[in-house]
Amino acid sequence: MESIRIVGTGSYVPDQVLTNADLETMIDTTDEWIVQRTGIKERRIAGANVNTSDLAEKASVKALEAAGMSPEALDLIITATITPDTCCPSASNWLQAKLGAKNAVAFDITAACTGFIFALSVAEQYLKNGSYQNALIVGAELLSRTVDWKDRTSCILWGDAAGAVVLKSAASGAELLSTHVHCDGRAGNNLLLPGGGSSTTPISEESVKEGLHYLRLIDANRTFKVAVKRFAESCEEAAAHHGCAISDIDLIIPHQANLRIILAFAERLKIPREKVFVNIDRYGNSSAATVPLALDQAVRAGRIQPGHKVILTAFGGGLTWGSAFICWH
Repeated sequence: MESIRIVGTGSYVPDQVLTNADLETMIDTTDEWIVQRTGIKERRIAGANVNTSDLAEKASVKALEAAGMSPEALDLIITATITPDTCCPSASNWLQAKLGAKNAVAFDITAACTGFIFALSVAEQYLKNGSYQNALIVGAELLSRTVDWKDRTSCILWGDAAGAVVLKSAASGAELLSTHVHCDGRAGNNLLLPGGGSSTTPISEESVKEGLHYLRLIDANRTFKVAVKRFAESCEEAAAHHGCAISDIDLIIPHQANLRIILAFAERLKIPREKVFVNIDRYGNSSAATVPLALDQAVRAGRIQPGHKVILTAFGGGLTWGSAFICWH
C-alpha cells in the first residue's frame, strides 16, 4: 500500500559567514556573551542580489536530485517563509519559474519558525486525498534583510538558509506518518514584524524611522519558557499518537531557535543530548529553514538510519508550534 514518503532532501546556505567576532566590531557584544545566551558562533548571510527564491532553488535542486525527479514531474510546491521575494506573487511562484516546474501548483505558507511543519501538514492532506501525487516542500528565509543591526539582543540570532524535501505517494522511502500543528494568536506580539502589512501601509518615512520593518523579539524570557513547554509537548504528542515512548525515538530534529531552549526541553523530556540534532552554532536561527536544513544534514551525515524513528518539531511566532513523525526506511 502506498503512503506518503520523503524521497529526497536538500539544503543550501550562502557562502558568507558572519562570526561573533565580526559582530563585536559592529555592536557592543562579545563572543562569550552570544555563545552563553544562544549557543550561536556564526551564521550565514546572503549577498545583496540574492532573493529567498534563489536560496530555495538551490536547496530544491539538491532535493530533486536525491529523489531522482525532474522539476517538470512536480505536482505541488509549497514554500514556508516570512521573507518572500515579494508580497505578491509568492516565493513559490518565483521558485516554480526558476526550477522550470511548469506543471506544479505553487503557493506559500506563513507560520514563522513552524512554517516548514505547517507546510508538511498541508502537503500531507493533498497527497492523502489524492489531489496530487508528489510535492516539493521548502523552508527558506532571508532574515538578514529584517535585522536591525543596532539591536544587540536580536541581531545576533538570525541567519539565511534554505532546506527542502520531496514528498511522494509511494511504497518505499522514509514514511511521513503524521503531523500535528497548533496556534495561539493571543500571543502574536511576542515575535513580530510590524511593517509591510495592511496595518502599516503605505510604507512611509515614519514607519522606516520607527523601525517597523525589523523583526522584533518581545519578552524573550516569557517566550523562552513557553517555547520549552511547547517543544516538549509537541514531541510527546507525536510519540503518543503512535504508541511510542519518548525513549523509543532515535532522533529529534528541533527548530534551531536557541541552544538553551533545545537543552532545556531535552532535559524536560529526559532524553540524552546525542538524540537531539543541533547545528545552531554554525547557522543561527533561520526561522522556517532550520528544520529542513537540519534534516538534510542529518540524512547526509548518516545520523538517520533505516528503522529510525524521527520527530521534527518547531515553535515560532504566531505563536505556532508543531511536530512531524517520520519512520525512516
